[in-house]
Amino acid sequence: MTIDAPPLPKARAPRGFQDRRADILIAERRILEAVSRVYESYGFEPLETGALEYADSLGKFLPDADRPNAGVFALQDDDDQWMALRYDLTAPLARFVAEHRESLPRPFRRYAYGTVWRNEKPGPGRYREFLQCDADTVGSDRPEADAEIIAMAVEGYAAAGLPRSAYSLRINNRKLLNGLLTAAGVDDADRKLAVLRAVDKLDRLAPAGVAALLGAGRTDESGAFTRGAGVSAAAIDAVLAFVEAGRGTRTATLDRLANVIGGSAEGDEGLGELSRIGEALGRLGVGDDQALFDPSIVRGLEYYTGAVFEAAFSLDPRDDRGEAARFGSIGGGGRYDDLVARFTGQRMPATGFSFGVSRLAAAAAAAGESVQRVRGPVVVIALDEALMGEYFGVAGELRAAGIAAEVYLGASGMRAQMKYADRRLSPAAVILGGDEIAAGTVTVKDLDLGRVLADSVRDNRVWRDDRPGQITAPRADLVAQVRRIVEAAG
Repeated sequence: MTIDAPPLPKARAPRGFQDRRADILIAERRILEAVSRVYESYGFEPLETGALEYADSLGKFLPDADRPNAGVFALQDDDDQWMALRYDLTAPLARFVAEHRESLPRPFRRYAYGTVWRNEKPGPGRYREFLQCDADTVGSDRPEADAEIIAMAVEGYAAAGLPRSAYSLRINNRKLLNGLLTAAGVDDADRKLAVLRAVDKLDRLAPAGVAALLGAGRTDESGAFTRGAGVSAAAIDAVLAFVEAGRGTRTATLDRLANVIGGSAEGDEGLGELSRIGEALGRLGVGDDQALFDPSIVRGLEYYTGAVFEAAFSLDPRDDRGEAARFGSIGGGGRYDDLVARFTGQRMPATGFSFGVSRLAAAAAAAGESVQRVRGPVVVIALDEALMGEYFGVAGELRAAGIAAEVYLGASGMRAQMKYADRRLSPAAVILGGDEIAAGTVTVKDLDLGRVLADSVRDNRVWRDDRPGQITAPRADLVAQVRRIVEAAG
């Protein structure tokens, strides 16, 4: 009797989790470094919290109290308390502020970056594990604090190398629509939430589709019916006039909104806050071409309490099949004055912005922006086992001069080693054999020049005779010759 060996597992990554090689990792690192420098220039201090939080700290993202893993990845500790991988960087901040509020300066201005995890359906640029980079001000209710956060976002995208034409940053205030609905007689909290959800679909459904969702409901192309908010015809007209008021300059939008809001107390409060944000943005040098007021922006339906901001990718990225890929938001934030109160029972104003670093890097790569292949090190070709000490000495000499270098440590011949260096996108290869050592010379092959010439050479004999991009120089000139090639490669 023979026993069949168990089948080998299929090598695969879980959906929504990605393996990231050097090009994406370095692109993300550069984004983080650039944005962090902006945050620090505004006086924000860094903070790092743990990857796990107690589940009750995350609140509204955990609808199932028995096994709270809807929206998050949760596990039970040996003391029966539920913990979850952090969903964002804001909930841990709220917990930290509540825990240390007596010793923190107020306002408390911090930035943070790190991995977050979401147990959600993945899609283009939408992962279950990704990087965020946030800045938040806790303890100030001034609209100028919102404006400063927006200005940092604009400056951060520029520092990260994103062209101004590649994204749009739009601003709204939750109080405006709340005030409008109250004035229109829509007082029920669930109905208000249904209105917000309908408005959030404006980009996808256009005004007619939103109007249907504000009224009796809408049947989509598949025949599925979505129940509407059931507000009156007058309220529908008021909401559509409101969301379509965001055209032109910030000042022009405010003027149109003032006519639509109709003098409701909460709406007037929201208008006043937007006006102060607009004035502060002007003083901070943020023009209308960099940040606009848009009353159709809806974020964090049960989360934000005032101003909301959203940055959306506006280029036309393509997926692996060449089809259009919607990346949507690459960052956003707003004012959340109730989050710390979950721990203290006392309201504490707060505002912040989050860069979706992983999505930004993925969207930029799909659109052909920013992300480039990462250069490899100079490769020292290993031709003779007896000369390994010499090869390591060459690599050490290059590294001491600030040039990344490695010795080939495989077991292949010259041809395979050169192919290895080419796959690494190395700028140069160093060749040192017994003849070179006896003559006091070294051979350096300019791989970048070789790649360019290879595109135009059709005759292998010409290639061999001309030996493009390869020089033999005195051993003492090694660093100078390699540096010339590396610097020419940029």
